[in-house]
Amino acid sequence: MAYTDQTDHTMRRVLRREIAGTIGLLTDEHDFRAMRRYRSFTFHDHTAYLHQVEALLRARAAQGTHTTVALFDPQEYADYCTAAGLDADAPASRARFTAELAAHGPTVPYEGQPLADLLPTLVDEAVRQATWEYTSTLLARLGDCATCGEDLGRAAFTRATRLLRRVLETAPPGSRHLVCSVAGHPEETLSSVLLVDTESDGTQRIDEAEALEFTSVLALGLATHSPGGLVMRISSPSGPDRIHGWRLRGYGLEPLTAAEVFDAYCTDVESGDLISPESNVDYCAPPDLGDDRMPPGHHH
Repeated sequence: MAYTDQTDHTMRRVLRREIAGTIGLLTDEHDFRAMRRYRSFTFHDHTAYLHQVEALLRARAAQGTHTTVALFDPQEYADYCTAAGLDADAPASRARFTAELAAHGPTVPYEGQPLADLLPTLVDEAVRQATWEYTSTLLARLGDCATCGEDLGRAAFTRATRLLRRVLETAPPGSRHLVCSVAGHPEETLSSVLLVDTESDGTQRIDEAEALEFTSVLALGLATHSPGGLVMRISSPSGPDRIHGWRLRGYGLEPLTAAEVFDAYCTDVESGDLISPESNVDYCAPPDLGDDRMPPGHHH
């Protein structure tokens, strides 16, 4: 059978579906305005730009093409072009930068969700990655213990991993929503969220990237003895939500009493005013995590 132009066209269309693509997205008005200084960036209105991106995502999905969306940061792009000797006012340079984002930056797969839902997910992913990189850098700077020579950051991460495992193992059944907050690095409070769903067979489903970031924030609080806490909300279809809490104390987690959990949840952080407690919620002292002391020689 002789090849024809139609055959070539069909084959190329089939191959096009095999190519994964990445779109660098300007999520907010400020970043969009920063890109307008480039003559080759021809969009003038951020809302119209977002509509066009969503239409393109839907069209690619309808063709069976997989697309990921990456957070496009104009300042990072300018720095990238300077370092690589590229013309920043060129679509090809933006495409190369987006390819780098696909490999190393925060991305979210497009699965037909509205752009209004995808945008906050993408921003959350960027914050999570930035938090992970920041805490990892601070943990690495801690160096080695002057007494035993152990890597302090690595030891704290191992410790945080074990504590998180114990928190989840001792928790009542249900879906868990955990928040860890650590104050004073250097001035802002670091915060991380971890969602843990329980399957019907009892196994726990955890996002690895979320767990990594969450553990690193907890590890930093432990290693630097910073003020902080961990709160877990457990939702079960058979009863009220349960809320447990711990404060970071020394190199471990100290359980809060039911009254302390209630006070923490029902007090406005800014004003100190009381907030009405939620209905169908129990504020509880957490289960015992077991012997939480460090072995001899490991008190950093």
